[in-house]
Amino acid sequence: MTANTRMAAGLVGVVALMVSASFAAVPLYDWFCKVTGYGGETSVAAQASDQVLDQTIKIRFDASLGENMPWRFKPTAREVEIQIGETGLAFYEAYNPTDRPIAGTASYNVAPYSAGAFFTKIDCFCFEMQVLHPGERVQMPVTFYVDPQIVEHREAKFAHTITLSYTFYETDLPTEDVTLLVTE
Repeated sequence: MTANTRMAAGLVGVVALMVSASFAAVPLYDWFCKVTGYGGETSVAAQASDQVLDQTIKIRFDASLGENMPWRFKPTAREVEIQIGETGLAFYEAYNPTDRPIAGTASYNVAPYSAGAFFTKIDCFCFEMQVLHPGERVQMPVTFYVDPQIVEHREAKFAHTITLSYTFYETDLPTEDVTLLVTE
């Protein structure tokens, strides 16, 4: 084997390793965030908290759009104050001003990061892809609570305000929506 062949084989191996690592990084990071609450990753629950404390916390809502996403997207209220453990309900409004249907997927984040594991979603528009038809405007709910265990966490107990942020990104239309467009 010549030196050039060994070098080429080594470089191909390095590229293959880097591509493999990049595909593994996202699921591993998601798992790490869900377990630790790092990165503002939230929890999900099937039902409301069974404990409500006599202590309030302010929840702020933020909305943004990914690059080239033509929707208009905003929270209907900028903030609410709820008791820790109380079920909250917030709405975000999305509008498609274009002349074509657009599918979107929302990513989310919670700040401060230490509070992420204690911000618990019961139901959220972010759990599924959203498709808006031309000129369609929708109100999308998120049902949540702040886990009462937040008051015992060494860092999170100092959070008096939690910010819930969503960013919508355009995604490919589901096949059934594309089929409907072709047949109409």
